[in-house]
Amino acid sequence: MNAQGTVRVGDVMTPELHSIDGVATVADAMALMKRHGVEALVVNRRDETDEVGLILVSDVAREVISRNRSPDRVNVYEIMSKPVLTLPPDMLTRYAVRLLVRFQVSRSIVVDRDRSPIGFVTLHDLVIGR
Repeated sequence: MNAQGTVRVGDVMTPELHSIDGVATVADAMALMKRHGVEALVVNRRDETDEVGLILVSDVAREVISRNRSPDRVNVYEIMSKPVLTLPPDMLTRYAVRLLVRFQVSRSIVVDRDRSPIGFVTLHDLVIGR
């Protein structure tokens, strides 16, 4: 963060997002994560009244691999987190850090005014910066 304390979430977020549908298999999600070199995917809304979800590598490890379940037989919606903590791009990073720490999460989806995902931000991004 800079000395003025005016760094905003949008300044440090990663704008590159990859998404998947909830009905896709975990095997599909794993392949997409591997292809793009990411540890998280946004799970698309089913319609405008739905909320976005999030699937992490740690979800796959905890809910599928460690339980000896087949990634080809488990759907993303079965293990994703939803609803998830979202942040506006104009929020000051110091408040975003407090929010993530309070809810014990390491990352959040950044959304625009229409609640459409526009990026990811992690505690690392917020504390260390990009």
